[in-house]
Amino acid sequence: MSLETPARIVSELASRGYNADREAVTLLAGADDPDGALDVVVERAPEDALKLSADHVKAALSEVDAGDPSVSTGRDSVETSGTKSGSPGETKGVDDGEIGRDPFGPDASRPDTTRPDESVRDPDFDARSLEVAGDVTGESTGTGEYDDFVSVFQDRFKRLSKQLRSRVNARPTSAVRKMPGGGETAIVGMISDIRSTASGHWLIELEDTSGTYPCLVMKDREFADTVDELLLDEVIAVEGTLSDDNDDGDGILFVDSLYFPDVPRTYQPSTADRHVQAALISDVHVGSQEFMADAWSRFADWLHTEEASAVEYLLIAGDMVEGVGVYPNQDEELDIVDIYEQYEQFAEYLKEVPGDMEILMIPGNHDAVRLAEPQPGFDEELRDIMSAHDARISGNPSTVTVEGVDVLMYHGFSLDEVIAELPEEKASYDEPHKAMYQLLKKRHVAPQFGGKTRVAPEEKDYLVMDEVPDVFHTGHVHKLGWGKYHNVLAVNSGCWQAQTAFQKSVNIDPDAGFAPILDLDTLDMTVRQFS
Repeated sequence: MSLETPARIVSELASRGYNADREAVTLLAGADDPDGALDVVVERAPEDALKLSADHVKAALSEVDAGDPSVSTGRDSVETSGTKSGSPGETKGVDDGEIGRDPFGPDASRPDTTRPDESVRDPDFDARSLEVAGDVTGESTGTGEYDDFVSVFQDRFKRLSKQLRSRVNARPTSAVRKMPGGGETAIVGMISDIRSTASGHWLIELEDTSGTYPCLVMKDREFADTVDELLLDEVIAVEGTLSDDNDDGDGILFVDSLYFPDVPRTYQPSTADRHVQAALISDVHVGSQEFMADAWSRFADWLHTEEASAVEYLLIAGDMVEGVGVYPNQDEELDIVDIYEQYEQFAEYLKEVPGDMEILMIPGNHDAVRLAEPQPGFDEELRDIMSAHDARISGNPSTVTVEGVDVLMYHGFSLDEVIAELPEEKASYDEPHKAMYQLLKKRHVAPQFGGKTRVAPEEKDYLVMDEVPDVFHTGHVHKLGWGKYHNVLAVNSGCWQAQTAFQKSVNIDPDAGFAPILDLDTLDMTVRQFS
């Protein structure tokens, strides 16, 4: 195999179990005999080396130039067939009106995924850009003290109320209590309680930094069904009329309008300046007896084909491994019982991916990081294990800007809570993107505190969506779903794990072996099936 481009050198090194610095790759590509040079460098690499540096390359090549007879410059030809049965089908993204249908019919075309010569991939490295924001890794300051919890909720309220105050002329609750009855006013507050009255109306307690105030939504109001969407601790705004006895200290606000921070309906997403694609996946779960290794290999093989030559980014939204002790009797369903061995095996599967791809990963609730959100990225020991292709690690959540497109990556643990609390038509496991719409509307990835989702106290709330993302990518629920909410593409990318005994016991039927492929220049999406 001729090694004429840096991309093919990176891929060949990965197939032999090595990563390399960019300078090292450049030196190999510039050698008179790149094939022989690569062989020499690998042969002379230190025994404990996983990543080849420019110094390794220079030292090995200098021995060749000096005529060292012990250095081999020849090698047997390398053949990479990689042919797999059951190649992937293809389904184009759907608009909002088509989301409810099953997009994976039995007649989907299944092109051959025989891995060709790597020359089909020739990415433009100079055009690439990938930046990360909102990462808690290395920034965590919480100690678990009471003041830390106060700080995170004060920060949440400050930032979300700022988004709402541009739409309503709100007054502090302490000032509202002193206003004469019968007047009109507005309040921005965090929901501290929601309850129904004996007459079927809804009483919402809103809290701000100066106190609380009761707000009544009458059951006959046209927006009354919106109350079903409310969660404790989210920030909303209301406008209405004060009761006549307000100045007596027993007042209430009769709500005429209710507002969420929300995504503006006029929002227009950014796109890349060239045709380039990103694969959005999550929940690989290596270490489980139900990890779909064959489907993963078919996916990796497809990435080496000409059809996938534009796929230059791989974004993984958590749960690289199955973990240990995550749910009752999990050890009975493990193929690999040691957590470090699980990550080592995941790293081996990651090496099947083309070496020229940019890879970014965030953790999930099965990964070996703290469970409370925001979750910092993996520690140095795990980063060293998962160093294939210089994969980048970030915290959960993080906003990843890929060639100008803002992708909010969040594993999605809070989706369980949203789906449990809201009516089925507004949030369900069968249509996980609708639950994601709710988080976009609330501009917070985990609004409710004290339920299933554990929140770590920090000086700031890393879970607030200050800026509107162009793409919202989650996983966790093992269901595939996507659609657009106010022009924001919401994608839950399914999983790579067949149904486990535990999942069957809780009625989870996973969508496994799918890879959403996003066109960054148009934000159109294709879903490919490898299972």
